[in-house]
Formats: sequence, structure tokens, C-alpha cells
Amino acid sequence: MDKIRVLLVDDHTLFREGIRALLESQPDIKIISEAEDGHTAVKMALDLDPDLVLMDITMPLLNGLDCAQKIKRKKPEIQILILTMHENEEYIRNALAFGASGYILKDASAEELISAVRSVHRGELVLSPAITSLVVLNYLRWGDSYNQDSTEFLSPREREVLQLIAEGHTNKQIAEILCISIKTVQAHRTNLMSKLDLHDKGELIKYAIQKKIIEV
Repeated sequence: MDKIRVLLVDDHTLFREGIRALLESQPDIKIISEAEDGHTAVKMALDLDPDLVLMDITMPLLNGLDCAQKIKRKKPEIQILILTMHENEEYIRNALAFGASGYILKDASAEELISAVRSVHRGELVLSPAITSLVVLNYLRWGDSYNQDSTEFLSPREREVLQLIAEGHTNKQIAEILCISIKTVQAHRTNLMSKLDLHDKGELIKYAIQKKIIEV
């Protein structure tokens, strides 16, 4: 029997070790690699071609939602399962819109997580029971137009740059992380400020915190 090949992504080493031990105790699941930030996760997903990526939302360099979107655009056959502490309607809606097939809370039981991995691998949509039916119904009824916010007008690259700015990286560092020129970073920064009607780095950081692109 072929095992479900899982890429595990979380920025907490002890948590990853616990999830690895849990999932690899199952005869049909194999952790093929681990990543501690979203930027590395995208590279690993494209290189290793896992069946499923199990990842958190809040991570350095690139959050899990934008990571999911990047992976699904390049390799739509890879399934995404979000495992997070955030019981937040906006996160849930964006996770589904960006291609995730599952959203499970970190207080889930071991059995619930194992079942979710198998179900998502089969192509099913899985939400933690703690997620209210109202959120599900609103998403299915309104789709991407429901409660639309300004971040949805940003390109994936602009969202990446916004997160990196908010994390305190310089233009040079951002250019190196994303393998683009400093002028391109500056252009993205200008576009961000124009689209969001913000006027300095401090306002960008406040906006990123407000929209939960980063946490403090």
C-alpha cells in the first residue's frame, strides 16, 4: 500500500516533532520532510511533490495562506491541510479561497487529525467541528465576494513583500529572500502604499498586524 507522503510545516520544532511521531505511527502515513517557514515550504513542495502539505498559518517569511496559494498555483494536485490555533472567520475563508482542503484547530484530538489527513488526501473538504456552521454557510453562499477585504486586491508577490516589510526586513534582505532586484522591491512597496492608501513603513506594519498577516 502506498503511503500518504506529507510535508510538515510549522515554525515550532517541538510541535513538529510531536506531529511527526503521531502521524508516522500510522501505517499509511509518511513525513517526507519538514519546513519551519513558508518560503522554504513552497520550495520543498515544488521539489518533493508531496501528496499533502500539513501546515500552520502564522510562520516567518511567508504565512501559510499565501504559501498554500503559491503551491496550488504551481501544483494543484498537492492537497493542503491547515493546522492552526486560529479560530478566525477571515483565516478560514481565505484558506479555502487560496486552495486549502482542510482547516483543523491545534486542540483537535489525535484521531481527528489523522482522519483529516486521510480525508483531505482522498480529495474531501474537512473542517474542524469547532468551526461554526455559520462560517461554512456564508462561504458557500457568498464565495470570494463575502466580506471581501483590501488584502484581496494585492498580488501574491505584494502580500509576500508586505509580510517581509512588517517582519522588519530591509529592501536588500527582501530582494535576497525573493531573488528579485532592490528596485523591484521598492516598486512593490510603492504599489502597496498606493493600493492600501498607506504612507510609511509604520502604517504598513500596523496594517499587517491588523489583518493578521503577522503576529506580535
